[in-house]
Amino acid sequence: MSTLYKFQGWLGLDPSSVEGNMKWQGYEPKTWEETDVDIKVTHCGICGSDLHTLRSGWAPTLYPCCVGHEVVGTAVKVGSKVERGIKVGDRVGVGAQSSSCLKPDCEECASGMENHCANMVGTYNGKYDDGSKSYGGYSDYCRAPSHFVLKIPDAIPSEEAAPMLCGGITVFAPLKKNGCGPGKKVGIVGVGGLGHFGILYAKALGADSVTAISRSASKKEDALKLGAEQYIATNDDKDWATHHARSLDLIVSTVSSPHMPLEQYLTLLRTNGTFIQVGAPEDKMPAFNAFSLIAKGCKIGGSAIGAPHEIEEMLELTAKKGVKPWIQQRPMKDANKAVVDMGAGKARYRYVLVNEAHA
Repeated sequence: MSTLYKFQGWLGLDPSSVEGNMKWQGYEPKTWEETDVDIKVTHCGICGSDLHTLRSGWAPTLYPCCVGHEVVGTAVKVGSKVERGIKVGDRVGVGAQSSSCLKPDCEECASGMENHCANMVGTYNGKYDDGSKSYGGYSDYCRAPSHFVLKIPDAIPSEEAAPMLCGGITVFAPLKKNGCGPGKKVGIVGVGGLGHFGILYAKALGADSVTAISRSASKKEDALKLGAEQYIATNDDKDWATHHARSLDLIVSTVSSPHMPLEQYLTLLRTNGTFIQVGAPEDKMPAFNAFSLIAKGCKIGGSAIGAPHEIEEMLELTAKKGVKPWIQQRPMKDANKAVVDMGAGKARYRYVLVNEAHA
């Protein structure tokens, strides 16, 4: 079925693309199905996953690859079997996942855990059942199955909605699942793109207190403005783990360093506390003493993005509570420079590419 628009975007052709070497080229999107939506991209957040993928950090990348999985835009083509009543002209978004098996006998898909399906396909660098590839949002247009395409509430500007679709849900989902709310004291490790969302959503969910944990005090003022009541700068107090021992019910760790002081983080947990890792190091997690868990009956776990119904719940809460992420908009034409700046840690706290031809 012919279209009046062209699929083109910033393509990574090899691991050097992360150094500002993506090329603007055309590509062949996934094979059209009547369950699909074509999105005219207006905004796309830059996620740490984009950099890991561009450089083949987690695994060999399926080059050429167009990254970007925090995509917001306008539905310009809608199949006859789409979900959620999506219509041409609707403002929609797609996050880090664009497909799963959706079979009724799949334990994960049948119970609203599509993000954990063994046949999960990412919004970029993935392969669909027919062998066609998924391409992301550093582009003019993005094609995705409608089960994973969500309507954006009117109350949320597109540039703010975009980074929520991966960065936001990556912390919202584990906070919600692990009981963040009144009566709970929550810690967020790392004050960056993910961590700043962690503070915002822990507060929006009603946590009694939020403690931001970072290496230096350089982000303390920002963390307190975001809503944190306490701040721990681990490089500035050699006894930080002792001073703050048994103070937190839940910790969500957004950092992706294989050298993080994991055993000391576990010291901060109260009895029956929970530590959830969402940052994904390219190397192994650090070792820790089993008694860090055994002595207090603590749990350690992980979380991966969120299912479509969880993203909808997050967007609803965002609109209701007026959650405002800290973003910096960058022109789509300057994506290479923005990726380099992201890698240098300059974002405060999420870069969003603006496709000025469409926005």
